[in-house]
Amino acid sequence: MIPKEILDKVRRIEITTSRLVNDVFAGAYHSAFKGRGMEFDQVREYQVGDDIRSIDWNVTARTGKAHVKQYVEERELSIMILVDASASNQFASQGTLKNQLAAELAAVLAFAAIGNNDKVGLLIFTDQVELYIAPRKGKSHVLRVIREVLYFKPTSGGTNIPVGLEYFNRVSKRRCVGFLISDFFQDGLQKSLNLTNKHHDLIAVTLNDLRENTLPACGLIQIKDAETGQLRLVDTSDEKIRAWYEEKSQERLSQRQRLFGLTGMDHIDLYTHESYTSALVSFFAGRRRRI
Repeated sequence: MIPKEILDKVRRIEITTSRLVNDVFAGAYHSAFKGRGMEFDQVREYQVGDDIRSIDWNVTARTGKAHVKQYVEERELSIMILVDASASNQFASQGTLKNQLAAELAAVLAFAAIGNNDKVGLLIFTDQVELYIAPRKGKSHVLRVIREVLYFKPTSGGTNIPVGLEYFNRVSKRRCVGFLISDFFQDGLQKSLNLTNKHHDLIAVTLNDLRENTLPACGLIQIKDAETGQLRLVDTSDEKIRAWYEEKSQERLSQRQRLFGLTGMDHIDLYTHESYTSALVSFFAGRRRRI
């Protein structure tokens, strides 16, 4: 049996995100992602202005009237949501925890997908593959995806993004749209991202917190690495230490931006202290313009 508090939480996210999808993202999602191509729909009589290259000469000869072929977009896509469940993603200095932010984003994407008759799958990873749910349609399937992102308990706290991408490439034989949700606290990702983005439409979703960029001046504090458990005593009243921390943070962010540029990936930056709505609106609008 699933505890009532979990069901209530999933239900609240369902209500919030489904309304958001219906009001804001439904059309934007459809126009931002193309289907796999065009498929034949029907033949109708020729009308002034039709492209003569679309004339069906067999039907035209049989009926004695010019007819043209009509095609529609083969819409159905598979959306794979890849979630980094390492310990560093169970954090927020203010606002929404990163893992809850990931769950809400997964819900928005999943409800938009099924509203367009697309399939949704889920891959949760740390430094190993923790959970894989094959792409399917349907509301009950989406609710399971949300529940797993929110409450799945990984067996490891480490991070290995290439391990998750390698598994994704292995199980997804057809081209998918993949949303890779992580804080990207890992180096040496270019090869894996390039390979995956070559075969799929891979979009990076970065989960950020302001405290990762600056340290407050609050004296001696003990900092713990969430993934390794290593403890370190830091004197935050030292201006040089705060400046060094901020400099290293800016270097990391700049390297990440260069990485996405080199791989040609789209990316969305989300922060725990603010709403993700405007970031998603900008992303969908940018995709639509390029298409």
